[in-house]
Amino acid sequence: MSSHTFGLAGIMGWPVAHSRSPLIHNHWVQKYGLTGAYVQLPVAPGKLDIAIPGLAALGFRGCNITLPHKVDALQLMDEVDANARRMGAMNTIVVQPDGSLKGFNNDGFGYIQSLLDAKPDWRADAGPITVLGAGGAARAVVLSLADRGAKEIRLLNRSPEKAQALADEFGAPVKALPWSERHAALADVALLVNTTSQGMHGQPDLDLKLDALPRHALVSDVIYVPLETPLLVAARQRGNPTVNGLGMLLNQARPAFHAWFGVMPEITPELRQAIEATL
Repeated sequence: MSSHTFGLAGIMGWPVAHSRSPLIHNHWVQKYGLTGAYVQLPVAPGKLDIAIPGLAALGFRGCNITLPHKVDALQLMDEVDANARRMGAMNTIVVQPDGSLKGFNNDGFGYIQSLLDAKPDWRADAGPITVLGAGGAARAVVLSLADRGAKEIRLLNRSPEKAQALADEFGAPVKALPWSERHAALADVALLVNTTSQGMHGQPDLDLKLDALPRHALVSDVIYVPLETPLLVAARQRGNPTVNGLGMLLNQARPAFHAWFGVMPEITPELRQAIEATL
């Protein structure tokens, strides 16, 4: 694809008005001197099977897929990347040269890279990992941690059957534990991850006591509104290194942009500041 032809991409979801993705991708279009645009594609749940097949006809190179379409979109692809199939969800469509549609999931890549950006010597096998939540974000996080060599992943969710179902599906190293054991499940861990919505703006705080958490453990939250959740505040105050969800958002955007526009973009301080100004 020539950089001179107009490249069109976007984000499909319901709602999408709050998404920071247009800001990220349009920043890169400008930074790399490309001609193109990244737009909002608000598609109501019943309209997905009309909207997705129209992408190629409308001249799109692809789009991101966000809630509530990340699972349903899989059925509408001509081809699904192995990673997205394992995650049972997708977040990126790339229109192929022949007009067919291929689905990807870059959330796991984005998550792991955000940890490495914060702590370049981070290793998944440094010790046990505790993950809170069992939704779509947890699937991406748990699978990518397992792929990176995690030896023990303790999975806890308020509705225990969801955590157990994930543990059954993924097998070792994932073990489901009851939510009532969440405080004790922090003993001897090297990484704690919150993938629940608790602590997000407008949501109740995560009810978690950090007393058993080792001081060197990395504490990570996939939430980025607010940038520092109450969990991350509490962790920082007791001396733990922390990583917020902004790095995951920025990093998952990179392989998508590369697929659509032919440039692997960088995450610069200017981009971070531009996003943080909107949070």
